Amino acid sequence: MAELYIDGNSLTINDVYNVAKGGINVKITEEACIRVAKARELVDRYVSENRVEYGITTGFGKFADVTISKDETAELQYNLIRSHSCGVDEPLPIDVARAVMLLRANALAKGYSGIRLETLNTLVEMLNKDIIPVIPSKGSLGASGDLAPLAHMALVLIGEGEAYYRGKRIPGGEAMNLAGIRPVRLDSKEGLALINGTPVMTAIGALAIHDAINLIKAADIAGALSMEALRGIRDAFDERVHMLRPHVGQIATAKNIRLLVEGSSLVTGQGELRVQDAYSIRCMPQVHGASRDAINYIKGIVEIEMNSVTDNPLIFPDDDIVISGGNFHGQPIALAMDFLGVALSELADISERRIAKLIDSNLNNGLPGFLIREGGLNSGFMIPQYVAASLVSENKVLSHPASVDSIPSSANQEDHVSMGTIAARKVREILDNSINVVAIELMTSAQAIDLRDAGFPGKGTAAAYSLIRSRVPFIEKDELMYRHINDCAELIKNGELIKKVEDEIGPLN
Repeated sequence: MAELYIDGNSLTINDVYNVAKGGINVKITEEACIRVAKARELVDRYVSENRVEYGITTGFGKFADVTISKDETAELQYNLIRSHSCGVDEPLPIDVARAVMLLRANALAKGYSGIRLETLNTLVEMLNKDIIPVIPSKGSLGASGDLAPLAHMALVLIGEGEAYYRGKRIPGGEAMNLAGIRPVRLDSKEGLALINGTPVMTAIGALAIHDAINLIKAADIAGALSMEALRGIRDAFDERVHMLRPHVGQIATAKNIRLLVEGSSLVTGQGELRVQDAYSIRCMPQVHGASRDAINYIKGIVEIEMNSVTDNPLIFPDDDIVISGGNFHGQPIALAMDFLGVALSELADISERRIAKLIDSNLNNGLPGFLIREGGLNSGFMIPQYVAASLVSENKVLSHPASVDSIPSSANQEDHVSMGTIAARKVREILDNSINVVAIELMTSAQAIDLRDAGFPGKGTAAAYSLIRSRVPFIEKDELMYRHINDCAELIKNGELIKKVEDEIGPLN
């Protein structure tokens, strides 16, 4: 089995994705183990000296001024986990829960949280033995971190709560017993170290970014196919145009389109059939490119967060000090996820406009209405466009930013919160909707190309077309379309579409 060593500093988006999907054994580096042990020594000394330090020998939130005796510090941690385990609604998907566990372990491995090494090792062992806590998806304010969902994760660590194990949802203690793992007996500071931080919103965000990178490439492929089906004009993608407005994503998108349609007899020159294309074709570099730049920016934000310490208080053993700060506040991820939602929504928005052009006999340059030969008797691609329009409209609602809202909590001690986990959960829905819209464009453009009397696609688009046709037939008469939408969506989700095209023409930007 492949192995991944975590040290709190070098986790990547692909690492998170691979662990989330299973088949990777996670280990902690020796250097990280030393740092964790060193921080723990300071916590133990402060407890023995009866020092008053937030979360170690005090209560939490509004109870920060309530001092807890040395004999009660362990009980304090159990009370924290149990009282905070009040998440609601459907559980997070298993891949997200696995990513949450990895990100929490990675942050603890940095050595500033004061957790015992044996507790951290147990969390990693649970991940490796596929004991995945049942984590309700709702209940986080995104500051102080993801308290409620992380408490459900920690419940299983102490032998309580619920977990998925070998395909079954069972009590957490039973899962630990079946896997041969001894539940942790929490000590001072450990409960807070486990639940105070941003790994839930960040895990959702990391997996969304991984899939968004696939989607932006798929959108270029779908757009290039539509451009060919509509006999689009190549001149608008000329490198000279885009170097005069040198946004990185715009230049990259224009280059992708040129590569995809290279050798195509379907695309045309300026003035050959018409002077200009509609914006949904002509402005693909500007629109897709802006989303591409947004995705790359957000990727950087998420990667920083993945390798950060986001709990509180923080332990600095070299300086012999414990500092209470605000690294648990999810605002960086909240804003990034809201931005990602807008960027993905725009990809779907322009994709739906291309679908609408493809099926409209007034706009599709000589193709039959709704891309079906016996229209009237058959509806053809009429309703797939309805579905795309519905998903785009839903995305507009979901794109309202969660981060602009804040409801004070803990008797106004925590008077500004991020709602970052809500923003991240919304992105998952927007992403799924956008994948389905682009999937509809893929099958619609393939149908339109088949209805052209003559011509052939470019080298890259031909590879995409052949893959689509291996899953979706030409539609001669009405049939069940949802299966074809699902098949095309799966080609995007599993990366098969990207691989097929890149094997033919090289890496897309």
